[in-house]
Amino acid sequence: MAKLTVDQKLAILSDAAKYDASCASSGGERRNSRDGTGLGSSGGSGICHAYAPDGRCISLLKILMTNFCIYDCVYCVNRVSSQIERARFTVEEVVRLTVEFYRRNYIEGLFLSSGIIRSPDETMADMVRIARTLREVENFRGYIHLKTIPDASPELLDEAGRWADRLSINVELPTVDGLARLAPEKSATGIRKTMANVRQRREASRETTHTGKRKALFAPAGQSTQMIIGADAASDGTILTQAAQLYAGYGLSRVYYSAFSPIPDSSALLPLKSPPLLREHRLYQADWLLRFYGFEVNEIAGASDMLDLEVDPKLAWALAHRAAFPVDVNRAPREMLLRVPGFGTKTVRRILEARRHGALRYDHLVAMGAVMKTAKAFITAVGWSPKGMTDAATLRERFAPAPVQLSLF
Repeated sequence: MAKLTVDQKLAILSDAAKYDASCASSGGERRNSRDGTGLGSSGGSGICHAYAPDGRCISLLKILMTNFCIYDCVYCVNRVSSQIERARFTVEEVVRLTVEFYRRNYIEGLFLSSGIIRSPDETMADMVRIARTLREVENFRGYIHLKTIPDASPELLDEAGRWADRLSINVELPTVDGLARLAPEKSATGIRKTMANVRQRREASRETTHTGKRKALFAPAGQSTQMIIGADAASDGTILTQAAQLYAGYGLSRVYYSAFSPIPDSSALLPLKSPPLLREHRLYQADWLLRFYGFEVNEIAGASDMLDLEVDPKLAWALAHRAAFPVDVNRAPREMLLRVPGFGTKTVRRILEARRHGALRYDHLVAMGAVMKTAKAFITAVGWSPKGMTDAATLRERFAPAPVQLSLF
């Protein structure tokens, strides 16, 4: 096999990384570079961004260290039995790419994942070497996100958390049965044990020593995970229940949802078609309601245990509970205001602050950022009443997409 150039490896391994969704850098603590000698700290000059063809804002060099893998997960394009072109970066190549991309203002950090080569420990050791070299040799102060390998040794996990801002461990599939069927070489118990270890190490790092000093940071931006949606028969209610348990049990910063994509030479165990991308979007919206709006899973998923694809989850709940509306914005408690379609958390905070000084009118809500096109059917304010709009039989049609005639060709 001909030796690949770094550019060729980059083309292969950046494309292979597109299936990893968990690469947000929110929540990271900027590392100290006040001496002016560090690379990557964007505190003084802003964040440098690149944009993917689909419009997503990308500020990280997002690559796999290698797409070779000893595992044969049936949903993964990089599985050992897959007939794809393979490539592998050396530690030095990843370090050089990261530094050079930063110097050219392409990125503000690195997202690094990998297939498993030879053993989990050997793969994790190379990833740790990359992070350590960037921090210690290149004095890199940018964001580093490492996709850790659950079966790697605790010592390697400790070192990974020392150099990286965020660690992520993928649960892969929403259910233990699904993982056992589609990725039998992976252990749901082992994945959760690693998550628990990361949480314990993070909590320990926030404690002070007997001298009053803070311990060394451990993954200050937290840990995240990713679930593949649509590869098995798990319902949206099951997926969201799993997410709620992960947030509560392991203190995750984010759960990411990635719609299954059909792959070449796929197994008969997999569906022939990918789920609608809108389903992935609705799961993110529902996840937000669980984390910031006080909703419970059974309220969002409903009797069908599946999210409505035509309207967003909060609006679907409001349409199904019209007896709770309209809400008086000048009297309602915060918990009820958060359930008004078109009101976000910032809007609700502004409403609560402003109504201490006087009664709110419709135009005040517009100025506060409320999406009144959606909210007006569900609220009352001084000078505004929805009248019969809230109970109208055609209310759903105001928000749902118009029917489209299917083409015969």
